[in-house]
Amino acid sequence: MDVSGTRTRTRALRRLLPLTAAACAVALVGGCSSGGATPAPERSTQAAAPLAANELQDDYQAVIKNVLPSVVQIEASQSLGSGVVYDDKGHIVTNAHVVGRDTSFEVSAATGGQSVTARLVSSYPEQDLAVIKLASLPQGLKPAKFGDSAAVDMGQIVLAMGSPLGLSGSVTQGIVSATGRTVSEGQTGGGTGATIANMVQTSAAINPGNSGGALVNLDSEVIGIPTLAAIDPEMGGGSAAGIGFAIPASMVRTIADQIIKDGKVTDSGRAALDITGRTVLSDDYEPAGVAVVEAPANGAAGKAGLEPGDVITRLGDTDITTITSLSEALASLQPGDEVTVMYVRGTATKKTQVTLGEM
Repeated sequence: MDVSGTRTRTRALRRLLPLTAAACAVALVGGCSSGGATPAPERSTQAAAPLAANELQDDYQAVIKNVLPSVVQIEASQSLGSGVVYDDKGHIVTNAHVVGRDTSFEVSAATGGQSVTARLVSSYPEQDLAVIKLASLPQGLKPAKFGDSAAVDMGQIVLAMGSPLGLSGSVTQGIVSATGRTVSEGQTGGGTGATIANMVQTSAAINPGNSGGALVNLDSEVIGIPTLAAIDPEMGGGSAAGIGFAIPASMVRTIADQIIKDGKVTDSGRAALDITGRTVLSDDYEPAGVAVVEAPANGAAGKAGLEPGDVITRLGDTDITTITSLSEALASLQPGDEVTVMYVRGTATKKTQVTLGEM
């Protein structure tokens, strides 16, 4: 976690520790008293407990006051989502699946007011990120402060801000449940099908409309862009409560900075095999690998000798059974990495060394 975040949580902890110590002291006094112990210390302990709660509540309200003016609601022709003000020039960062194929949007502040037209700067579906630009920056909106993704840690208290179900300016609370998750997004419901590495998992409620909003720490820093909620098959495909994912702030900055500067992503940092493939099934109808449909001669796989019809079954130390498993294996690697690829050609199993390209 970042240095400033550590200071904030340390101060909160120091406020709580004396209360715990006081409670222990009261218990000791009551237990050791030889005469009639007075109940006064117990009343003191009971009165102290709400103080800590009120201080944490004050922290929450301060974060909301600081960050909500940096959060917007985005209306596209087929979707409604959220966005975060990126700079003082009117650039808004959001999810690619929020903007879809549209190039023009209506944007309104989470805190209310008239909507403003915005245009698409560029979308990068491979990382499910996009940047749009406001025609004018409404009064009251301000750029968000982005935190250090590397400092995010499990147990950190976070708030998710956005427009779930169109309820603009909504805030939910939770913790960082895990970091470093690699998650594949479906293509149904407007999803891009992207496989995204190093995502932040959170227990803060992430609902439709939260996409593109802000996941914020108690130092009023955006540490991620809420993007996905886990699906529970046993609930008929409904969202699994308390399992949401956010794109880390470091990746958001990397992609947004390139889009703003060059109008597109010029250096994704994402490894690629440079193939078009499809999942193939075994004789018992189980996923059994990825068949190469196209492998350009100048691409990473083509240079290594892979051809259309080959079936990739292993990448490095990872067994490959589906397109998704191949994408997830590549998400943990870097362009230029050399990796062993196992594949089946006809009835023969072969292997080759591939120097990975860039997505």
